[in-house]
Amino acid sequence: MPKAKPERFEGYPSITAREHWGKYASGMVAETLFTLGMTGIGLLLAVVAMAVIGKYTGKIIVGVGMLMIIPLVTSLVFAEWDTAVDFVISMMVCFVFGFGTQLVCRTSKDLAWSHGLVVASGSWIWATLIGCMPHYLSSHEGSYLDSMFDVMSGYTTTGMYLLQDLDHVSNGLNMWRHVLTYAGGQGIVVIALTFLFKGTGAIYQLYAGEGKEERLLPNVINTARAIWVMSLGWLIAGWVLLSAAGLWLGMRPDRAILHGLWMFMGAFSTGGFAPQSFNTIWFHSSLYEALCVVIFVAGSLNFAMHWSLWHGHRAELRKNIEIRSFAVTLVVLSAAAAWALADTGIYGNGVVLFRKVFYQLVSAHTTTGFGTIYSRSFVTQWGEAAMLATIAAMALGASSCSTAGGIKALRVGLITKSFLGDIRRLISPGSARITVRYHHIRDQILNDDTARVALTVTLTFVTMYAVVVFIGVLFGYPLADAAFEGVSAASNSGLSCGLLSPTTPDGLKLSYVIAMWLGRLEFVAVLATAGWLWASVKGR
Repeated sequence: MPKAKPERFEGYPSITAREHWGKYASGMVAETLFTLGMTGIGLLLAVVAMAVIGKYTGKIIVGVGMLMIIPLVTSLVFAEWDTAVDFVISMMVCFVFGFGTQLVCRTSKDLAWSHGLVVASGSWIWATLIGCMPHYLSSHEGSYLDSMFDVMSGYTTTGMYLLQDLDHVSNGLNMWRHVLTYAGGQGIVVIALTFLFKGTGAIYQLYAGEGKEERLLPNVINTARAIWVMSLGWLIAGWVLLSAAGLWLGMRPDRAILHGLWMFMGAFSTGGFAPQSFNTIWFHSSLYEALCVVIFVAGSLNFAMHWSLWHGHRAELRKNIEIRSFAVTLVVLSAAAAWALADTGIYGNGVVLFRKVFYQLVSAHTTTGFGTIYSRSFVTQWGEAAMLATIAAMALGASSCSTAGGIKALRVGLITKSFLGDIRRLISPGSARITVRYHHIRDQILNDDTARVALTVTLTFVTMYAVVVFIGVLFGYPLADAAFEGVSAASNSGLSCGLLSPTTPDGLKLSYVIAMWLGRLEFVAVLATAGWLWASVKGR
């Protein structure tokens, strides 16, 4: 990449220093007033509501501020002084909000179930409102809503973005984007549980509020730490391999190392963020693609599965209902997309066809969002049949209690098992006792309550998909485009057919932000928050 001319602002070739600092200075008063107002509102809400909610929300926001140390150090190493100032300001806001809320909301009261769910869902909103400040201060976002969109997309491991001139953002901001998605894959509550929380009997409410249910260890805090140990182990291995691949491709050592780290974070978190606008196409390497596939498939596995494999239970890969469900749907949908594309002749031979189809479909099914074709190619080349297969893959998603989004393979497997069990009951003698069994970490019996919960959540996801798609159509977009983009946002996938851009109507952007949030938390914590707010208004 050619070095920027001296009169251009370093790190932002499209923005002069005068333009940047002019916008920076003119926006400082508004930003300061906004920050103080937002902090004051947060503190007021915490006081008016229950102190225990404010206390734990404050702890999580402190964790967000601590995460900003990583991009701050990156900015200092690369002498990106303007970006460093952006992160210092943002960190101070996080600490003022976080420590201030804890100070005002001092209490020895423990979390009740509803409180934990409210903290889990509400902290994501506050983390987005404050965590997007570095984006907005960078001058690469068109509005504060665009900044919030990108940060929510990062936290929820969606991977859609509205950031402008991505190929020329600073290293510090790029680091923040990928730290967001890597941390969001594990969960911002999991981060707080790992480093900031002491043991308490009610902490499980926070853990469950992020859409996680399974404990790797009896203690939830130890479970959170175990998740991070496994994730960091993958980080070291994946970073080394991708960096080595970058060096082999001829990249400069510093770029190979940074790109290796960022691409791993985007892949393992199934987040889809990449340091350049052309995503995985930029590398033009089958080796890089293969490594990414391995990493994002690993990231889409249940953390309990990782824990089981970590302890030598290799048979789990063959017996687990999630793995079987995911494998079947991936093969079926990939075959459907390949069949639809074979007649078009856009790919010269079977090898290229397989490489393109398999990569896009496994990226969609794991809800990663990496791509090796241009966004508009889904519309102009793939056509509606192949797009429909990709939409179905995104909607289904990968494993529960992983970094992936969507309905989840476990629910698909349980609903299928329940359906087949009902058919067996219908065709069996009345005296026959039909027991449906499945294996998920251990052998289990499928009861009516488990099947009903799986079906309820699945129907809720389908309803959300339909609503978001309908909103896209209301804004005047074709049904296929609206369906692709809407399901991608709501399932936290991140693949795009080119509909989303900075010029997209704000109403549609906001609907995608809400859909990403709902899809990541899987509704329970959000519905609990709505119920708690309603009860508070009613004075109950």
